[in-house]
Amino acid sequence: MTETIKIDFISDVSCPWCVIGLGNLDAAMKRFEGRLTADIRFQPFELNPAMPPEGESRFDNVARKYGVGREQAIANRERQRVLAAQVGFDMVTTDESRFYNTFDAHRLLHWAQIEGRQEELKRALLAAYHTNMQNPADYGVLVAAAESVGLDGTAARDVLTSGHFAPEVRDAEEKWQRAGISSVPAVVVNDRYLITGAQPPEAFEQAIRKAVSEVA
Repeated sequence: MTETIKIDFISDVSCPWCVIGLGNLDAAMKRFEGRLTADIRFQPFELNPAMPPEGESRFDNVARKYGVGREQAIANRERQRVLAAQVGFDMVTTDESRFYNTFDAHRLLHWAQIEGRQEELKRALLAAYHTNMQNPADYGVLVAAAESVGLDGTAARDVLTSGHFAPEVRDAEEKWQRAGISSVPAVVVNDRYLITGAQPPEAFEQAIRKAVSEVA
C-alpha cells in the first residue's frame, strides 16, 4: 500500500522555470515509485496579470521588468532550453516569442481540477505554450488542450465564455500572495515544506522525505 502526499504547485503557464521545476519534481517522485504517490494541485499565479490581449515580446518584457539586455536574455533562454531538455521537455522560443495573459488558462485549470483532469491539462498547456508556441489566452488553444486530455470541449468553451471561476482563481492567487509567494515555481509539500524556484530533484526529495517521516 502506497502513501499519498499533498503537493501544491504554484505556477504560471507561461513560466519556463515552472516547466523545469515540474520536471525535477517528477524525477524526485520516481525515486519513491511504488511507495509514494503525489496528490498535485496546481495553484494559480500570474507573471503578467496586466498583460493586454495582444501580449508582449518576451525580450521587451524581460528588459522592462528585470533590466536584462538582449544578450543576457538569449543566454538565459538557452539555459532554460538545456535544463528543460534534461527533464524530457522540448522548450522552443524565438525572437518572436511573446508573453500573454494567462488568467483564462487558470480558470480552465480550476474547472479541470473539479473534473479530475487538472494535471493532464496543466501539462498540455505547458506544451502548447512552451513547445508549440501557441497563445494560452486564445480560447481555441485552450479548448483544444482540454479536448486533448479527455475533457468536454463544449463545456470548456462554456467555462471560458461565461467567466466562470474568476472569483475562485482571484481568491487562490491572493491566498498564496498572502502566504508570501512572490515568484514561481513555488512548491508546498503537505502544507508545511516550501521549495522555491526550479530546484534540482534532490531538493524536492529531501522535502518529501521530511514530510513523510513527519506523518509516520
